[in-house]
Amino acid sequence: MKSVSKIKRILTKKEPEKKLTVSIREKAGRNFSGRITIRHRGKRVKRLYRIVDFGQEKREILGEVVALEYDPNRTAYLALVKYQDGEKRYILSATDLKIGDKIICSEKGEIKSGNRMKLKNIPVGTQVFNIELEVGMGGKLMRSAGTFAKILAQDEKFTNLELPSGEVRKVYGECFASIGQVSHPEKRFEIIGKAGRNRLKGWRPTVRGSAMNPCDHPHGGGGGKTPIGLKNPKTPWGKIARGVKTRKKKWTDRFILQRRQNKNKG
Repeated sequence: MKSVSKIKRILTKKEPEKKLTVSIREKAGRNFSGRITIRHRGKRVKRLYRIVDFGQEKREILGEVVALEYDPNRTAYLALVKYQDGEKRYILSATDLKIGDKIICSEKGEIKSGNRMKLKNIPVGTQVFNIELEVGMGGKLMRSAGTFAKILAQDEKFTNLELPSGEVRKVYGECFASIGQVSHPEKRFEIIGKAGRNRLKGWRPTVRGSAMNPCDHPHGGGGGKTPIGLKNPKTPWGKIARGVKTRKKKWTDRFILQRRQNKNKG
């Protein structure tokens, strides 16, 4: 695992590109009527949103990585790419991407970390990230730090992908994907250290249900540290939680060849 000092040296010390940032109003977990729909969210440090080109729409134009930057809105790092026509764009950085590297998004190209091409043209066994699910809709899968999917097979107009969960899924071969692994894989080893860091990120304190009153949570009531007293743990609204399948029948089920593996068993 890389030390914190080495990681900091990788990143470029510069302000974010002004034209590629936008200010977004904080909602603190509330909807349009002011009701809390996401619990435990609150005031956080102000930050600008970086406009990321997940689809890398500039096709067949060579680009050069001019900076690697930290993004407070996501776990992965961003690469600032300057294209031959002079335009700059943010993209998700691959693990092996360095300043000065040349990358391209094309239908078929060199199998090189950071390049982007159609799934049908990528060899079996290659690691890919920022994967499209629908043609032209931009990357949707494998966008968080350190994630990647593996190409298992090419089957007519579909490509079979193995996801980190163990699920095997069919994706249209015409969809684009980036070669390699998402940057900042050491994120999983990060230690928060103190409650104040989470408050700066916008996370308010979380209270155990068993510490509440019976009127506030199904786990509430009792004296001292009592068990929940139920067959299954429940959400504050009485719905069974942990280990219960919540996915309803969807038309996309036909693209799933193998369900994700339950790693808690055996």
